[in-house]
Amino acid sequence: MTAIKRIQYHRYGGPEVMRFEDFEPTRPGPGEVLVRVKAAAANPMDWKIRNGEMKIMTGRQFPRGLGHDFAGVVAAVGAHVGRLGVGDEVLGGAGIKAAGAFAEMVVAEEKAVVAKPVSLSWEEAAAIPVVGLTAFQALVGTGKLRAGQAVFIHGCLGGVGRSAAQIAVAHGATVGGSCRGGVAVREAHDLGLSPIVDFDFDATKLAGRFDIVFDTAGTLPVTAARALLKPGGRIIDINPTPAKFLRSALPGPYRVLIGKPVVEDLDAVAQAAGKGILRLPVARAVPLGKAIAALTELERNRTPKGGKLVITTE
Repeated sequence: MTAIKRIQYHRYGGPEVMRFEDFEPTRPGPGEVLVRVKAAAANPMDWKIRNGEMKIMTGRQFPRGLGHDFAGVVAAVGAHVGRLGVGDEVLGGAGIKAAGAFAEMVVAEEKAVVAKPVSLSWEEAAAIPVVGLTAFQALVGTGKLRAGQAVFIHGCLGGVGRSAAQIAVAHGATVGGSCRGGVAVREAHDLGLSPIVDFDFDATKLAGRFDIVFDTAGTLPVTAARALLKPGGRIIDINPTPAKFLRSALPGPYRVLIGKPVVEDLDAVAQAAGKGILRLPVARAVPLGKAIAALTELERNRTPKGGKLVITTE
């Protein structure tokens, strides 16, 4: 196959290891599709992986591509692929180990790719997969969310938090959460959240009010999360560490979740976005050739704020 351009790195490290280089993509294997990328979206997991924080899972084979969330057009399919075909407009996520969505083309497992709703732009579609799927699986899967329940989201305006808030409201739950003050409070209010508190809130003032406590930031003390819970409630954390995995294996309300590609779940998220039930704002879009500077700024300064950084190929 002819070479393409992608952002990659040859060793684990900080933003300085990123390179915009030629790369020859592999042909899609059994159960895989090759997608011509139209847009890709950045997530904190991108730089956590590049920094080497997940090297137990990602290994030491280089060069490694960067990026997971994408939207684009299927260019080729591997053996045993029956649901998707060449020319299909899709959205999805590259695997944790493979990555490589910040590129002109990417290979992904068919089970991690679904049809793009026609009502979504490429940029809107690319913003959805990782954060939407994680929020859906946390609340609906692990949390067993039901109408009438109360949900507390720690970090309610991040990508996962914003997705979770909208999914919970759509399922008939009441939602409270934490965020930074100022303009953020108005944003959270517009999403339908109440009560809204600062990150360093006093949990005793909200004691026993929630069926699900969803820690999207990974910084909520377990004692505070337990204080918020109703009897029989669940605490869900999506920021794994060895200690958290150990706690999750013990009896009790605490569970660590790592999102997994499930076609039905991702399709439910995509359809919700297509209907306007789930909206993830795009704060900034940059072309692939200028994306390293934007990714570095996002990692160091957490800017742009108020939405996703999306990388486009056209």
